[in-house]
Amino acid sequence: MNRIVERFARLRERGEKGLVVYIGAGDPNLEATRRLALAFDDARVDVLELGVPFSDPLADGLVNQLAAQRGLESGTTPTGVLDTVAAIRRDCAIPIVLYIYYNLIHHHGPERFIADAARAGVDGLLVLDLPPEEAAEYNTRMETAGLCPIYLIAPTTPEDRIEAIARNARGFIYYVSREGVTGMQSRVADTIGTMTGLIRRHSDLPIAVGFGISNPDQAREVARHAEAVVVGSAVVNEIASHGRDDKLVQHVAGLVQGLATAIKQPL
Repeated sequence: MNRIVERFARLRERGEKGLVVYIGAGDPNLEATRRLALAFDDARVDVLELGVPFSDPLADGLVNQLAAQRGLESGTTPTGVLDTVAAIRRDCAIPIVLYIYYNLIHHHGPERFIADAARAGVDGLLVLDLPPEEAAEYNTRMETAGLCPIYLIAPTTPEDRIEAIARNARGFIYYVSREGVTGMQSRVADTIGTMTGLIRRHSDLPIAVGFGISNPDQAREVARHAEAVVVGSAVVNEIASHGRDDKLVQHVAGLVQGLATAIKQPL
């Protein structure tokens, strides 16, 4: 069974909510990425999203744009990310999703990239700029490889398109709780409950809510409406603050542990 599917099934059995953490791969370097992944597994992170550095990250706010830039500066390539996933797999089974722009997949060759990702131990791909209407061949290749195509739904997505997206999604659905790009916010959106309810009319997949969730209180609030909470920019910002520190992993793992504790306490 795919590790993402298995993890959410286990969370459902336990009556727990999940924590999805995003970091930029190669920020500050790929060895740090490997060590952070192992620490996140110990900190009860349920899914790790690795952002594959790209020169034009159009869906990302400043914090994650800078992480992508640092990843590129450290020499990180898609092949290097896959090698790092394979290294992580030697020590732990944390579910891993690559957060990636399609140009990188196209350059590598879609069939080859998906096969290489599965071989390395990737469990799903979240392709930011691949419209579901143009993803039939991609979806077939993902199914053949046993990978989950993760799709985004936004507050502005009309219901007929939600239905179409949900039909093609596997693993979980990523609900973007705010319009615009990634980034930390002072409060969570007040439409999350309404939108997750609408999505559930068309899918029984777990819903993970992200964009703008920055601290344990916000994460716990969002967990009332979703099966999982996604935190990215706050973690990436912590990496940026301690990237040259020998205790980088301990600093970042401490933040993530606080998020996990808040989400996994009984609501």
